[in-house]
This record gives sequence, structure tokens and C-alpha cells, in this order.
Amino acid sequence: MSLKSDSQDWLTSGYQHIWMPYTQMKTAPLPEKVVATNGTRIILEDGRELIDGIASWWSACHGYNHPYIKNAIASQLDIMPHVMLAGLAHEQAFVLSQRLAALSPGDLDRVFLSESGSVSVEIALKIAVQYWLNLGQVGKNKFVAFKNGYHGDTIGTMAIGDPDNIMHGPFHGLMCEQLVIDLPTEEGALAIFDRYLENHANQCAAVILEPLVQGAGGMIFHDDSVVRAIRKSCDRHQVLLILDEIMVGLGRLGSMTASELIGIQPDILTLSKSLTGGMLPLAATISSARIFDAFQSDDLEKCLMHGPTFTGNALACAAANASLDLFEMEPRLSQVHQIESHLLQALTVCRDFPGVVDVRVRGAIGVVQLTDLGDFYWIRRRFVEKGVWLRPFGNVVYIMPAFSIDQGDLTKVTDTMIEIIGEWSDQYVGKLG
Repeated sequence: MSLKSDSQDWLTSGYQHIWMPYTQMKTAPLPEKVVATNGTRIILEDGRELIDGIASWWSACHGYNHPYIKNAIASQLDIMPHVMLAGLAHEQAFVLSQRLAALSPGDLDRVFLSESGSVSVEIALKIAVQYWLNLGQVGKNKFVAFKNGYHGDTIGTMAIGDPDNIMHGPFHGLMCEQLVIDLPTEEGALAIFDRYLENHANQCAAVILEPLVQGAGGMIFHDDSVVRAIRKSCDRHQVLLILDEIMVGLGRLGSMTASELIGIQPDILTLSKSLTGGMLPLAATISSARIFDAFQSDDLEKCLMHGPTFTGNALACAAANASLDLFEMEPRLSQVHQIESHLLQALTVCRDFPGVVDVRVRGAIGVVQLTDLGDFYWIRRRFVEKGVWLRPFGNVVYIMPAFSIDQGDLTKVTDTMIEIIGEWSDQYVGKLG
């Protein structure tokens, strides 16, 4: 059945005023008109349904419109949508903080709530610098980060992202220069990294890393041992370690945190994306007891002077508490392992296609890396024509579905990936001559 909007042509009229993310609006085709979502389906105005293979930028881990989260939001809406979290307190934020501390490794037990992943990383950077200042160590205000890394699009997070990528390169002169180096993925490189950190320890507040998977930089994987070695180097040279788990945390790799999988504790951890099940914006910056203790003082200036207006928003916290309930009530982590098994088997065939550089899978992430994506508008359109929503970027076609996706929809997405990548491969061979 076709679903129609009550308004006139809201897409073309509104398109003259909205500013779309990551879009060259002069050349891009109009976006698809979405009127509803349900489960793992995106419902278009003309009645077509797309299976969402990327869970609304990796956030809708329980699928869309989960009734349990909807009911929690509705109940909170009737009571109190929001109240400032300075001098006041509400149950949802305090209970959520306690629960996030409980699922975080070691003594990561102080939670600062904000409204987006980028902001949670900005807060982590700010905490790291002030930690050293509060201890009387002036000058430790730089960060070691890694090429192909991505931590957000705000000024501070762009500075610790890859300076050569199309998103952040033009703003190099705007940002404070940070220490962005190659990720040390081999034993020899790890030894070089350790010496590098030793040489810069007097100016370095923290190392920041996306553990196990560098996401927007190309869905690039690295081994657990790399993160463990970086942790040891940070300890050796008195540098903090921030793990940005905005993408991989809360189940994506088969555990509630990547830190748990690796068997380490960072000094600061950031979470967002799946935190509310993709329902509302919320993020968390979680610090160790040692970090928090450095902010305890009779001196007001040593407290963390940070407080977004919607810090600890009650609606978002209610959604997050309900999302955590679902991890306890429904078999999310086992579902991730089932998705991983399917992806490992299904996507293997792509290795034989000309132009395919690599196929890699970890948890509920499947990646097919191509030599060059080419006309990404064409490949996106082909997926929509086949009833699938995927958004390839750079040189990768990837799947990161809701953990609750059923086997039929999952198979449809991977079969379509294979079909469309095969079409791309045929074009690639044709171009070669």
C-alpha cells in the first residue's frame, strides 16, 4: 500500500532549505522519501520497503521502533522529558550511569552524559588534559592518534582524525596540530611506537584509538594484541589511553565493550550509537576512579567545567535504560555471533571477483573492499532497486545490520551485496580492456 504525506511535495520544497550531511547537493540525486520504519525495514512513500543493512548509521541495534523502548520513552515523556542536570537530579540519568559503570571494565565508574558521539570524545580530550593540569603537570596537552581514524566532525575531534581525509583535510589550519601517526600493527612498528611515545610523553596527555575496527576511515581491522601493546606503552610512559567505542561498543563485536574482548581497561571510554537503540541522541564518557579523583578538590577551578544543555536528557536516558534492558532480556550477543557466522560464509565468494581487494568480518560487521568504488551514486541506486539500504563509501561496501535482523533479511542483504559487487566487478574488468 502506498503511504502518502499530508503535506505538498515536502521533499523538493524542503530540499531548497535543508543542508544534508556528507552530500554534494549540487550533483547528488534527491534522497529517498521515508515515511516510516519498522523492525529492520525502511518504508518509502511509494510503499516500497528497504531492508536496512547499516542500522541507521550503526545505531538501531534492536531494529526500528522496538515497542519496549517506545513504551519507556512514552512513559518518561508523560512524567518529565527533560530537566537540567546541574544542582538537580533525575532517576533515569543516575540509574543509567550506575549501569554503564557496571558494564565497563575495571574501575571505569564515572559517567559524563552528553548528546552526541563527537561531544563525548571532546569531553574525553578535555578530561585528559585537565587531569594532568590538576596534578600540576603543565604542558601535557597533545594527543597521539592514528591515520585512518575517525572520532567526529567537531573541531577537536577533527584534529585527532586522519588529516588527509576528505572530511577533515581542508580544516587543517583551523585545528590545534596533534600527533597523528600510523597505527602500529606489527611487532617492529609497535617498538617504534613505544619509542615515539617515550619521546613525546612530556607533551602527550593521551593516546586515542578506535579499538579493533577503525570505522569511517575505511572499516580497517587490527588485532587485539595491537591494543594491548598500546596500553602497555601508555602505562610505561605515563600517558592516558582513551578508547573510542562509539561504533564497536554495546554489542557490535559480540561483547558489551571491545575493551572486554581485548582484556584491558582504558583510562577513558566513549560510547554512543547503540546506547539508546538508535532512538534518541545520547553519548557517555566514562572515566576511571583514578581520573575522577584528580578532579576532587576544595578548589572550584579543578572541577570539570563542562555541561551541555541536554546533559543527561531524561527521555534519552530512559531509552538507554530500556536498550540495556533488551541486552539482558533478548539474546543480542548470541545474535551477533550468528550474524558473524553468516557473514564469514556468505561474503567469501566476493574474494574471487576481479577488483576486490579484501573481504573481512568481525562481529556484526562485514566489509568488502574494492580497488575504487567509482560511481557511488550508481551503486547506492542499485541497492535501493533491489530493496536494500546500504551506503558504501570510500572503497568499501559494508554491512552492519541490527542485531535482531532475521535470517531471511540478512540473507537478502548479503545476496544483494554479492550481486551488485559482481556487477561492479564486471564493469571493472570492462574498464581494464
